[in-house]
Amino acid sequence: MQDLTQGSVPRHLARLAAPIAIGMLFQTLYVLVDLFFVAKLGDSAIAGVGAAGNAQFLVMALTQVLGVGTMALIAQAVGRKDQADANLIFNQSLLIAAASALATLVGGYALTGVYMRGLGADAGTIAAGTEYLHWFLPGLALQFALIAMGSALRGTGIAKPTMIVQMLTVVLNAVLAPILIAGWLTGKPLGVAGAGLASSLSIGVGVVLIFLYFVRLEKYVGWDPAMFRARLTVWKRILRIGLPPGGEFALMFVYLAVIYWVIRAFGAEAQAGYGIGSRVMQAIFLPAMAVAFAVAPLAGQNVGAGNNARVRETFRAAVILGSGLMFVLTLFCQWRPEWLIHGFTSDPAVIATGGEFLRIISWNFVASGLIFTCSGMFQAVGNTLPALLSSASRLLTFVGPAIWLSHRPGFELRQLWFLSVATVALQALLSLWMLRGEFRKRLPAGAQGVVA
Repeated sequence: MQDLTQGSVPRHLARLAAPIAIGMLFQTLYVLVDLFFVAKLGDSAIAGVGAAGNAQFLVMALTQVLGVGTMALIAQAVGRKDQADANLIFNQSLLIAAASALATLVGGYALTGVYMRGLGADAGTIAAGTEYLHWFLPGLALQFALIAMGSALRGTGIAKPTMIVQMLTVVLNAVLAPILIAGWLTGKPLGVAGAGLASSLSIGVGVVLIFLYFVRLEKYVGWDPAMFRARLTVWKRILRIGLPPGGEFALMFVYLAVIYWVIRAFGAEAQAGYGIGSRVMQAIFLPAMAVAFAVAPLAGQNVGAGNNARVRETFRAAVILGSGLMFVLTLFCQWRPEWLIHGFTSDPAVIATGGEFLRIISWNFVASGLIFTCSGMFQAVGNTLPALLSSASRLLTFVGPAIWLSHRPGFELRQLWFLSVATVALQALLSLWMLRGEFRKRLPAGAQGVVA
């Protein structure tokens, strides 16, 4: 356990954010490694895997419910020096993870076909996406255990073990991908099925490794058979904090699904270009997301300890660090975004679509960083509903206008990207306004006391 209620706030923020960023980078490489080899299979395979990969946002929505609730409650318990409550939260989170994994497998295999038929641009895209998801679903189900254990460590102020596990699993995925997708060494290429299988096997190894860390090295929280039975009052505590962030990712799933549905009229090349561009954008977002992930346990422990001034200082430091990083990345995407797409495909139409997407969408990078940081602060204070309301605002400002634009004569993809930039800016302003109100209510200047 690392006490974050004492010492330099910027130093704690950097110490936490660095391994989180590295771990998230390697996590993103799961998708990028698969995408690199899948790209060799053609535009329909790229589009299919890209559309199917968006189902991960729905699973991420569910893992966020578990992860954010677990992390926030354990961080606050650590700040209160209440080890018993932290351990109870951890064990109940593992129980929820097991139930969620089972639901993911049952629901995923039942609905994959319906999902892909609704988004695929052609029969080839639908077939590729369906096959990929069938093999990737076990890995998605295992994410719940991985998130539960990683969030518990983050709540206690520890980030390095999760980073190391993510690095090792991505290395394994990078080794398995060419063997399973392209048939290196075996001579039996599995295509998109190999991409899903490589990720599932790698995630499974990651779960085993982080479980062994808890068994052998972790002392503050750990598996306790006496606590491993359902306690609904604890589940309600986790869900109260975790459901709104889960709703945020569910809305992201809807948002991405709408984009794929709108642009399918432009063909598999357009869906492939957007698929690559959006994955690259997710990698670009990593610095700001790492800062936001570091904000939550740092501010959360200080919320639990009643250190209001340090909570505010955490937010200021995160805004400066995150915005600065995102501004630099914006400049790069204004310069040569096509370079980032060319590494995955040589198709001029795909490169043009992906490059234009990154050049325009990069104007919302700083605003996105602010949204991430605000979400981390909402998690820390234990009221995540404002973050959900902020995300929901995009259903009004983006989805409706996007569908309307798509039916207008002369509709172009760039109109969709400009609309996205405008709506993200509005969302950032709304998040900042609601966080200011939360600070006034829960963190009065000069006052101390634990936030409920």
